[in-house]
Amino acid sequence: MVITAIDSGLEQLLRLSLPLPADLGDISFDAPDRSWGAQLSRVTVNLFLFDVTRSAQPPLRPEQRVGVDGQIERRPPLPLVRLSYLVSAWAGDTRDEHQLLGDVLRCLLLNPVLAPEHLPEPVEGTVQLALADHVGNAGDLWSSLDARLKPAFQLDVTAALDSPWSGTAPPVERIEGLVTPRPTNPPPVRTPPRPSAPASGAATAVAGPPPLTRRRAGAAVVTEGRPGGEG
Repeated sequence: MVITAIDSGLEQLLRLSLPLPADLGDISFDAPDRSWGAQLSRVTVNLFLFDVTRSAQPPLRPEQRVGVDGQIERRPPLPLVRLSYLVSAWAGDTRDEHQLLGDVLRCLLLNPVLAPEHLPEPVEGTVQLALADHVGNAGDLWSSLDARLKPAFQLDVTAALDSPWSGTAPPVERIEGLVTPRPTNPPPVRTPPRPSAPASGAATAVAGPPPLTRRRAGAAVVTEGRPGGEG
C-alpha cells in the first residue's frame, strides 16, 4: 500500500509543480523498454521503480494510543524502506526532453519531503525524497530494458512500512492476595510415645537363631540345626 500511495503522491507533486496537466502530458510508472517508448505520442515523464531495499536509517519507534473503545493499543517499530526510481523525460525533440528533465529535477530538489497533501492516504512518518549520487550501472539497466540509453537520474524515496495496531490487556491497577484463615481452636497435636529405655544393669535381649539341640537315636547322636541349614 505504501508504494502505490507514493506513486500517486509523486504524480500529484509533478503535475502541480511543473505544471503538467493531464491534457498536456503523461506521468508513467511503466518499464521504459523499447516497445513502450515506440508507442508514445505525448510528452511523458517516466518514473520506473527498479529497486526496493531496506533503508539503513533506524526504524520508527513503537507507539501507543487509546482506541475508540478506550482500550490501549500498541504498534511495533516500523522499518523504513528505500524505493529507487529511474526518472527520465520523453518528448519528440531532444531539447524538449532536456528541458522537461531539468524541470523535474528542480521540482524534486526543492521538495526534499513529499508533503502529506499530495498523498491519497496518510503514510506513517516522513516521506523523504533524495537524488542518488549516480544510477547504479545505468548502461546495464537500459540494456536489460532493451531500450536506448537516455539521460536520467535516480530518485530515492524513503518511507516507513505500515503496521496494524493491536490491542493490549488493561493495565494492572491493584494486586490482591487470598489468605486462608487459621482455625480458632486447632486440634491438639499428638506426639508419638517414645520407647522406654532399659533399666540400668539389665541385659538387652538380642533376637537370634534358635540354639542347636541334640538327641540320641539308637547308637548315634543326631544334631538338629537352624531351619534351612545343614543337619
